[in-house]
Amino acid sequence: MSALYREYHRPLLAFVIRLTAGDRQWAEDVVQETMIRAWRSADTLDPDAVSLMPWLATVARRIVIDDRRRRDARPQEAGDGPLESLPVPDEMEGLLHQVVVSEALKALSPAHREILNETILRDRSVNDAAAVLGIPVGTVKSRVYYAVRALRIALEERGVRS
Repeated sequence: MSALYREYHRPLLAFVIRLTAGDRQWAEDVVQETMIRAWRSADTLDPDAVSLMPWLATVARRIVIDDRRRRDARPQEAGDGPLESLPVPDEMEGLLHQVVVSEALKALSPAHREILNETILRDRSVNDAAAVLGIPVGTVKSRVYYAVRALRIALEERGVRS
């Protein structure tokens, strides 16, 4: 293998530099990979061949093609520039809304809080809320109506507009 490397390293490197458009680092990586593949295939190579350069060149060319395909399949990295101007959601506003709604709910009567908790927060139907609370369906409907009105007023008092 060392004799193979000594004999073919320079001509193979010159060939691969042309394939890689002058990118010496990439070319050296390709030559190294080519030599590794030659070492792995040493038992299949023809020792009586006049030159192994055609086999090495073919392997190197295929490695370059595979590398190009791999690079083309992967999106180009753009750096951090576009990310710096990307708006980041402000979680503070959502937290403030939660506090305001919580305070507005505390301002409601216990019956209104209870009916909103069952119908809106627990996502129960009017019939299910009536069964859980043990009150008639009509009462649930009217309490929901008046509770939503009272909540809207409490939110407006706190500066929230719909």
